[in-house]
Amino acid sequence: MKEAAVRTALPFWLLMTIVWVIVGISMGRAQSMGLYLPPVTNALGVGRETFGLAMAFSQLMMGLFAPVTGALIDKFGAGRIVAVCLLTTICGLWFMYAATTGTSLIFSGVLMGIGVSGTGFTSLVGTIGRLAPPEKRMSAIASMGMAAGIGGFVALPAMHLLIESVGWQTSLLWLMAITALIIPLAWPIVDRPVAAAGPVRDQTMGEALSEALRHPSFLLLTLGFFVCGFHVAFIMVHLPAFARDQGLPAWVGPTALSVIGIANIAGTYVAGQSGRYLEKRRGLSLIYLGRAILFLGFLYLPMTPVTLISLCGALGLLWLATIPLTSGLVATFFGTTWMSMLFGLVFLSHQVGAFLGVWIGGRVFDVTRSYSAMWWISIALGVLAALVNWPIKERPVARLASPVPA
Repeated sequence: MKEAAVRTALPFWLLMTIVWVIVGISMGRAQSMGLYLPPVTNALGVGRETFGLAMAFSQLMMGLFAPVTGALIDKFGAGRIVAVCLLTTICGLWFMYAATTGTSLIFSGVLMGIGVSGTGFTSLVGTIGRLAPPEKRMSAIASMGMAAGIGGFVALPAMHLLIESVGWQTSLLWLMAITALIIPLAWPIVDRPVAAAGPVRDQTMGEALSEALRHPSFLLLTLGFFVCGFHVAFIMVHLPAFARDQGLPAWVGPTALSVIGIANIAGTYVAGQSGRYLEKRRGLSLIYLGRAILFLGFLYLPMTPVTLISLCGALGLLWLATIPLTSGLVATFFGTTWMSMLFGLVFLSHQVGAFLGVWIGGRVFDVTRSYSAMWWISIALGVLAALVNWPIKERPVARLASPVPA
């Protein structure tokens, strides 16, 4: 079968660069918000659960709106949708800057989550899937995960230094300015699909949703991605505080998160290439099982700067490596016409997991004064995700006349 073509005036390499910059800055900022947990809670006199709930709502809104922004991008192209979402992110940052109560923090989290839903890798995965040649699609999607990793690697130390030098409130003004500067980059992204000739008729959004929700392997994939969100969000928000609780210097937490970001670049690249040699479902099972094993180290190894940073380096290899494999499976199942929307559904599950990971992490700590229970929950969920992904059937739906390259 022939997939939908894309009409675009810019060369692929330039469009990819633009998407990398937008994804890198957006995801780098989103991954770094845990740095604000200590100063914001101290300034407002609220507990970690309150800040965790605000960030949990951010994760949840990111997931709830991902299918919506994805569907809009699939239908109208990415440019205008991305610009609007960047403006929404700025509003969310302003609410945190002006916050005086926990309620203001929650409003901030909601707006930032909606903003990232249209500027992160999730919403733009369909754009790249349509722009890339089929044989290069999975590698191109993997590069978006690498861009997110680079964004985190740069943003974490930069934001840490910014907070330390100018204070947490002024640092948020800087983040607003940086976000505003990338709005013009969104306009040249044109990826509106054009119907292609072929034996497969155009599929409506409703038909695409119905097909996906009745597909057993898609449902298993979606369930497994819930665990990915739980793991990633819990660690990104709570790891800096966990490091301080272990009596480690203030620089260790941000450094460990930066190491996750740089290791993620290699891990995501390898995952993007692995689809040529290993079934994607097997790769996902190995990633989740590997995470579960590494989490044991946070419970049983002595927490020194070297230990924590080393564990995070190994964890970074498995961090966003799930993205090219998961999105590649969505493309394998259904093609790329509604890919942003359908991956947005998978990502919704991811963000429900993220909501619970961030919120329960704060709740568990406030009740027990320890994160030990959270590490055990993360281990159990990692094993569950490994088992859930194993029986996935890696083939296109019967509607497609021939396999869709991923």
